Amino acid sequence: MAKEKFRVLLAEGVPGEAAESLRALYPEPDGNLDLSIVSTIPTLLATVELAAPEAIFFDLSLGRPDPLEAVRRVHRTAPGIPLIVIADIEDKHLASRSISEGAIDYLLKGFMDPRTMQRVLRTAMERNTLEGLADLLRDPLTGLYNREGFTAIGTRAMEEATRSGGMLVLLCALIENFASVHEEYGSGASEELAVETTNLLRTCFRRSDHIGRLGKSQFCSLAIDAAEPSASVLRQRVESRLAIHNQSVQPWGPLLLRLRAGFWGANDTRSFGEFLDAVESELRPPEAVLKSAEALQGSRT
Repeated sequence: MAKEKFRVLLAEGVPGEAAESLRALYPEPDGNLDLSIVSTIPTLLATVELAAPEAIFFDLSLGRPDPLEAVRRVHRTAPGIPLIVIADIEDKHLASRSISEGAIDYLLKGFMDPRTMQRVLRTAMERNTLEGLADLLRDPLTGLYNREGFTAIGTRAMEEATRSGGMLVLLCALIENFASVHEEYGSGASEELAVETTNLLRTCFRRSDHIGRLGKSQFCSLAIDAAEPSASVLRQRVESRLAIHNQSVQPWGPLLLRLRAGFWGANDTRSFGEFLDAVESELRPPEAVLKSAEALQGSRT
């Protein structure tokens, strides 16, 4: 039985470097590539449903005079399909900004060798795998990644940062009054706290970053391509917007969040799980830390 081919929709101007790289990566006759090539945005948008691609490549040069608006249009048309942007070297700043408009990665003309193409395709295929498991990897109340999904996406982000020399900032938040609100006002009120926290975090992070609900009252956000000072900046941003949010108090009172942030650089040897554990452990209230230390001391005596 013939292996099903990987379906790619490519919207590219001259010189056709992306098409050449894709064909080099999947040489005929058994290249396992189903490549559809178009040259205009209207044709791209009209072809999405027909081609049913697993990845879309879009050349920013086709989006003049407003390439980022063109990226938004493509993403709105096919929000569930991984979008990779192609750009001239002088448009690298636009390519980078396209990540916040729905693209998952970008390629620069003149640097599209098969190895680089293979990297972005692997990212696209992994994204498809995660999206295909959405029901298993997402929290049904908030739509955020659950612990399994967040760990998977964080591990992938760390692997990519290791290859590129990038840096990550992890911010964890604990709703301190979740249990008391649940006990006094019921599950509807405590779930509202979780939704409020979700909306608050979404205003503080970029679309290219990742947010997860790792427990009923615990959330984590992962900032991609961040710098070390960003840890304190992100925490201050959340605290500032939390203060504004709490100016309008619900019947059960304000939203109370305990925040902890951690930084990871490419020279850090910890796995993502170890990095997450380290930041999560700082969320525990002082009495929990004390009890843990006492238990450990007791086991040694």
